Amino acid sequence: ITRTKEKIKTEGLSKTREVHPGDLILSNSMSFGRPYIMAIDGCIHDGWLLIRDNEKRFDLKYLCYMLGTDMMLSQYKQMAAGSTVNNLNKELVGNTVVKYPSPEEQSKMGDYFSIFDNLITLHQRKCDETKKLKKCMLQKMFPKEGEKVPEIRFSGFTGDWKQRKLGDMVIIERGGSPRPIDKFITEDKNGLNWVKIGDAPEQGNYITRTKEKIKTEGLSKTREVHPGDLILSNSMSFGRPYIMAIDGCIHDGWLLIRDHEKKFDLKYLCCMLGTDMMLFQYKQMAAGSTVNNLNKELVGNTVVKYPSPAEQSKIGVYFSTLDGIITLHKKKCDELRNIKKFMLQNMFI
Repeated sequence: ITRTKEKIKTEGLSKTREVHPGDLILSNSMSFGRPYIMAIDGCIHDGWLLIRDNEKRFDLKYLCYMLGTDMMLSQYKQMAAGSTVNNLNKELVGNTVVKYPSPEEQSKMGDYFSIFDNLITLHQRKCDETKKLKKCMLQKMFPKEGEKVPEIRFSGFTGDWKQRKLGDMVIIERGGSPRPIDKFITEDKNGLNWVKIGDAPEQGNYITRTKEKIKTEGLSKTREVHPGDLILSNSMSFGRPYIMAIDGCIHDGWLLIRDHEKKFDLKYLCCMLGTDMMLFQYKQMAAGSTVNNLNKELVGNTVVKYPSPAEQSKIGVYFSTLDGIITLHKKKCDELRNIKKFMLQNMFI
């Protein structure tokens, strides 16, 4: 714990619990049984338990990691089972049994897991920094409302950007869902990829897999899509665009955008449709109507701005590179968390 959002007056100190750097605190309700090391002076809310090792029996890092293991969580739940205790208290935690090696081995283990946490923090920070950069550049590399050129531009490109209604340049169609859908879902590997809103990735712009498939006879009641098609969420994750990397068909929570005449660079089109400028248009055009989500008429009436094909390609590659960096750091975080979880299960008795 390195900082707090709030502070209390000194006269409130007698009614709370004072803590100092090197103390360990354990959450007793939310994030049940999660330990943290204090790195600052302060005092704690009654949602925390203070654990202070005055006699230095434990290496601090070891104690923190050990208290967060599944072994300890299992003891908390087992001891509280059947009682009226809905969260941790000092008697329950005090009655748990802890296992520990020599001080030297504790120190080794504490340092080992601390390295994992530092690496996870590093990759998470890089991921967050790249996301901030991407958000900033999406605002500066596309013309603002009333402007014909962006604030930031690749060297060698000049002249005003063109603008037209999106519906005049691409085909926009809504997805469809066979009813009742349960009759069409299949585990057959030859079934069609069934793209639902939940299949959209957390990172990146490509749909590469689906959780479910539907039978081929359901195809006439939905909308077929292919690699290179672009789909736009019309309800959840409102207005978020993705590029199809697989064949399949889409749920009615998606709109299909197909650029038959190749007027746009695909990566550019995907980035541009995800800008705040486009989201603002969707909301502005839907304001005061009964439209709660996107439809093809509303999206088709939005005005898009675009430069030459060469400049589109440059912009598309730039943002695709940022997405690749974000995905890389996210993947490293997940890998490190999985290794840490495995080792926490295997390095304690």
